[in-house]
Amino acid sequence: MPGNGLWRTKSIEQSIADTDEPDTKLRKDLSAWDLTVFGVAVVIGAGIFTLTASAAGNIAGPSVSLSFVLAAIACALAALCYAEFASTVPVAGSAYTFSYATFGEFAAWIIGWDLVLEFAVGSAAVAKGWSAYLQTTLGLMGIDVKTEVGDGFKFDWGAVLLVAVLTVLLVVGTKLSSRVSAVITAIKVAVVLLVIVLGIGYIKAENYQPFIPPAAEGGPAAHTGIEQSLFSLITGYSGSTYGVLGMLAAASIVFFAFIGFDVVATTAEETKNPQKAVPRGILGSLAIVTVLYVAVTLVITGMVPYTKLATQPDGTRATLASAFSDNGVDWAATVISVGALAGLTTVVMVLMLGQSRVLFAMSRDGLLPRKLAKTGSHGTPTRITIIIGVLVSIAAGFFPAGKLEEMVNVGTLFAFILVSAGVLVLRKTRPDLDRGFRVPLVPLVPILAILACLWLMLNLTALTWVRFIIWMAIGVVVYFAYSRRNSVLAKRGSAPVQSEPVIKHGEEPGV
Repeated sequence: MPGNGLWRTKSIEQSIADTDEPDTKLRKDLSAWDLTVFGVAVVIGAGIFTLTASAAGNIAGPSVSLSFVLAAIACALAALCYAEFASTVPVAGSAYTFSYATFGEFAAWIIGWDLVLEFAVGSAAVAKGWSAYLQTTLGLMGIDVKTEVGDGFKFDWGAVLLVAVLTVLLVVGTKLSSRVSAVITAIKVAVVLLVIVLGIGYIKAENYQPFIPPAAEGGPAAHTGIEQSLFSLITGYSGSTYGVLGMLAAASIVFFAFIGFDVVATTAEETKNPQKAVPRGILGSLAIVTVLYVAVTLVITGMVPYTKLATQPDGTRATLASAFSDNGVDWAATVISVGALAGLTTVVMVLMLGQSRVLFAMSRDGLLPRKLAKTGSHGTPTRITIIIGVLVSIAAGFFPAGKLEEMVNVGTLFAFILVSAGVLVLRKTRPDLDRGFRVPLVPLVPILAILACLWLMLNLTALTWVRFIIWMAIGVVVYFAYSRRNSVLAKRGSAPVQSEPVIKHGEEPGV
């Protein structure tokens, strides 16, 4: 066990050996196709149905398509690093497990705590979005029902219903979840393709002029004080709407549309041939959604002037449906609303899947109670999945969504940076490992990934950073109060003779 205390690392061999413990063993059911479906399922969701239009109107104009390309490049650089790690360490936990092997236990805990923020907050926020779309869809069908009820103290029954159903699916089995996800993903991809094919006929070349609108001080995207970006706060530059800087700033916002491809890495332990399937799943899903995103942004900004896509004074945000309604194609707006409903369903499901696998890995390592890592008859972490379902239901049912997109972004980018740096560390410390996939042009690609993610993080608001730091501080307290002294790795290292705990089938995995 290299290192001690906060910096003790868990060897790759030990991480893989732990996957064979009978009571904490996950079933290997997934193929490269399943992983690609998961990736596309979670990425095509809230981002493409809402951010494409509002980012164009508020920040970048027609050049928002370039913003998506820039965000995709940052994701692709990080995805290459994820692919190498996941093919080398095919263990549940994603960035948490990777960090444990490279930076040590404390850094692993921090990134695991960070992933809890990304997946849990993301699940709750998207579930509330799903509920809002459910109300809209029912209204289009002539059923006037409010999914959020109550005065003052409100309860969102639509979001809670969704989370409850998805929790049952995830408990029953990952393979079943993949099949349900595949059907729903096919529906929403068909809707996205409809947007592209139908929208092409309404494109007007003059709407692309100017492609990068001249910078305008103030405007819809302007903020002051702690609401402005950290970059603006540090440099004193107030920022501008549109222009080249507007296009760059929009990349930080539309990055939310790519959130989730890293969830594929969390399922590595449940994959039949992880060395090949995981890299294909990660890179394949990212390639598919990037092509769809860029095509959609070009179509939407070509259908209407970008100024019509700006957020209205009453706070109403433009969506994909807005561009079709403006062109008198109301039936398409209805289809898009149904597609959004389907899209958000799979986003919540896969985010909850990723959350359960990260907590599963942390529990198996003793950083959280080990009893939570026990798998049920379906080969899934039943206890953790149910607990996550309850917590996400509470958050989605009773709390307002607020500015959760940025909170999810900062957590994800932080994880990307650690994974990219981890590739450099592991190449140096363990060159002997069998890598099913290798990042090309090392160290250039990981360094570019780190710099790209840092730039995107700097363009998030200072308030987001404050909330992120508070969440991380809470995580530090939990680590020193519980996790450090209950760590399985620490107890293995202190054992005089036997370093490996023996867990008999049918017994509770204790520490």
